[in-house]
Amino acid sequence: MKLDAPVTGGPCWTELGTSDLEAAKRFYTELFGWRPETDTRPEAGGYTIAHLGDAAVAALAPLFQESQPVAWNVTFSVADADAAAEEVRAAGGTVLLGPMDVFDAGRFTVAGDPGGAVFQMWQPRAFPGAELLNAPGSLGWVELLTRVPERVTDFYTTVFGWSVHPSEQYTQWGLDGADFGGMVTMGDRFPPEVPSHWLPYFAVEDVDASVQLATQAGAGVLMEPTSVPDGPRIAVLKDPQGAVFGIYVAGQEG
Repeated sequence: MKLDAPVTGGPCWTELGTSDLEAAKRFYTELFGWRPETDTRPEAGGYTIAHLGDAAVAALAPLFQESQPVAWNVTFSVADADAAAEEVRAAGGTVLLGPMDVFDAGRFTVAGDPGGAVFQMWQPRAFPGAELLNAPGSLGWVELLTRVPERVTDFYTTVFGWSVHPSEQYTQWGLDGADFGGMVTMGDRFPPEVPSHWLPYFAVEDVDASVQLATQAGAGVLMEPTSVPDGPRIAVLKDPQGAVFGIYVAGQEG
């Protein structure tokens, strides 16, 4: 990711919805060195912010409804959550929740793109989003996996104004020349029951060592450590509760 701080239209946060908050806190603390702090207010519902040092880098939370899957979610910063929700609808997407205020921190919306991938939008107030990007243990890349690449390309460029840098192997998203993510077309290797989704990648110092540590802590490996041509070394993991995420070598992102 070529962004070093959240900007309007770019990824600003990632949060995990999990079936076992305490187990997830232990797993990610061991893997990434996070320091989780749970909001003790009853109305916060157990929402937990993970820190590296003093920097907020991600969140973990219990599932808030029975239909909610165990998954990592990706959030994009917007100037006006209500206007962005209308833009999502006009571009062929759906608004699933909100917009709604989250204390004095910001205004929040959950949306879906025309291919069914769910994402979140955040209008910052007191809380801008991640206070550290691209460093080991923090968010460094976001990737859309979709079965309708042309349709969602039109959608995201319309809603967020992203630039698109396609190649034979991969399509990258950017803002003002700063790439922050990519897109993979879901082909036959993806079972039909796997929905389109956004996948966060966290930076690490050593992918192979991190995979070994994660598996010892109960994670599964969906993609073994792989060196991308002209790109970083990456892997894709599934945490003990079933949430999927990627890791890559810090400093080698696109």
